[in-house]
Amino acid sequence: MERTGPTVRFSGLLAAATAAVLAAGALVATAPAAGAADVDLARNGGFESGLDGWSCTAASGAAVSSPVHGGTKALKATPAGSDNAKCSQTITVKPNSSYTLSAWVQGSYVYLGATGTGTTDVSTWTQSSGAWKQLTTTFRTGPSTTSVSVYTHGWYGTPAHYVDDLTLVGPGGDPVVIPAVPAGLKTTALTSSSVALSWNAVSGASGYNVYRGGTKVATATGPSATVTGLTPSTAYSFQVSATNAAGESAKSAAITATTTAGGGGGGDTKLPARALVGYLHSSFANGSGYTRMADVPDSWDVINLAFGEPTSVTSGDIRFSLCPVAECPNVESEAEFKAAIKAKQAAGKKVLISIGGQNGQVQLASTAARDAFVTSVSKIIDTYGLDGLDIDFEGHSLSLNTGDTDFRSPTSPVIVNLISAVKSLKAKYGSDFVLTMAPETFFVQLGYQFYGSGPWGGQDPRAGAYLPVIHALRDDLTLLHVQDYNSGPIMGLDNQYHSMGGADFHIAMTDMLLAGFPVAGNTSRVFPGLRPDQVAIGLPASTQAGNGHTTPAEVNKALNCLIKKTDCGSYQTHGTWSDLRGLMTWSINWDRFNNWEFSRNFDAYFGN
Repeated sequence: MERTGPTVRFSGLLAAATAAVLAAGALVATAPAAGAADVDLARNGGFESGLDGWSCTAASGAAVSSPVHGGTKALKATPAGSDNAKCSQTITVKPNSSYTLSAWVQGSYVYLGATGTGTTDVSTWTQSSGAWKQLTTTFRTGPSTTSVSVYTHGWYGTPAHYVDDLTLVGPGGDPVVIPAVPAGLKTTALTSSSVALSWNAVSGASGYNVYRGGTKVATATGPSATVTGLTPSTAYSFQVSATNAAGESAKSAAITATTTAGGGGGGDTKLPARALVGYLHSSFANGSGYTRMADVPDSWDVINLAFGEPTSVTSGDIRFSLCPVAECPNVESEAEFKAAIKAKQAAGKKVLISIGGQNGQVQLASTAARDAFVTSVSKIIDTYGLDGLDIDFEGHSLSLNTGDTDFRSPTSPVIVNLISAVKSLKAKYGSDFVLTMAPETFFVQLGYQFYGSGPWGGQDPRAGAYLPVIHALRDDLTLLHVQDYNSGPIMGLDNQYHSMGGADFHIAMTDMLLAGFPVAGNTSRVFPGLRPDQVAIGLPASTQAGNGHTTPAEVNKALNCLIKKTDCGSYQTHGTWSDLRGLMTWSINWDRFNNWEFSRNFDAYFGN
């Protein structure tokens, strides 16, 4: 969150990674001679049977009769918007074996590659191809690799390209067998309208089906899911099965879970079913102007006071004071401010202290800093009679030490001490303590691709660094509202990059939080999805507030998709998230500057 104009702080990690991929991909390997036992393993590589065996993003792929390289058909793929027209196929292979992947392509910026090799994933591409050109690359599978995904795709905004006669030559893999029945099914969280489930991962499974009362109600890529849309105080029976290319396993033994009587549980603290969250510039002024607490409209359900900041980066000693009169001539007195907070609370609103922001770097690198944080934040809460805490750590506040690779058991002091400090505050103030977080996408959704410095080092250690904090505090967390702005492109669960500013970005980023995802692609370390009532979408209130402003029409499209599964565009969500809590914006001040466009649209959409 910024005191001044928008500043893009997204790390160079993605840019560097992309450049490395492009550089590596530009080298076309020379194909070795096929061995005696080698066969072409690609199914329908000439697209003679249409798209049989292929999975293409959105409606980007189609089999056409002209132009073709061989036979009577070829693939025509057309990139559109944030869709790069990727078509892929999963193929069974043998471990510790060499393979040659080839395809004939026509068009500019056409890519050919393989993922899941167990060694080094490969790709190659052509920048310009007016006539048919063969792309070829090779790879060796890892010691436990039994399947790989081969793919082609174009580039965003480029014309249609063509692919034909794709082959994967090498030793044939063992037949895919139906996976075993999942074991260990259990509930991990209950609300009045949802049940969160987890189970043991199954070797060879590519996905899971969740059943309620014998009817399939959800799918998942990892060993966890949340079933929503349930009735309070009601018992439900759940089972789960495992799936792969060979089929579906039998259903697991059933378990019974009973939803709570109401109120959401797990940190809900009696927020309205649809909540609007906003940041109030209380300690500073900028181009948006100062807004007094008493002048905040009733539309806002959660008001985050921006900001509490440390006396130094590592002190843990947080201070908050109202904006100086010299900077904010219309600032209210302390007594008026406190009285206005009480009036908001009497009307059912929550008022929190937000710690951090763009300038407030907080690193709790020692237990002394942790304890100072608890003491000083408690003093602010008590002084102003606040309802809780918003964590808005940005910049270099959170990072993972080398070797800290499992979000489920973090070891980095700045992470461990923050978790401990927040748990202490929760214990002190009890079940009514409101806890919210406002991380940037770099610290959360980027964790799908990169986590910390990586298994071999060299990555930005901040990548995904909020994940262990969110996970450890998920039972205490009232709301997570990731900042879907000031962000670079982020890969979604469809393995496509999504860019800020439109409905697609908010749909993909929010779906990741609700469906869960394997961290850094490791399917044995899946970040479980949050309950929908714990999640709000974070957006800038105006074009001046931050990069990635989204028009009201696009905001409504995102809400329609996530809540009703309509207007989804190319991205298909992994559930219908009818209990999504609402929206967050930076900021109330910027919304006022923009004639309350953001909050008026929220009220109109939800009928407030």
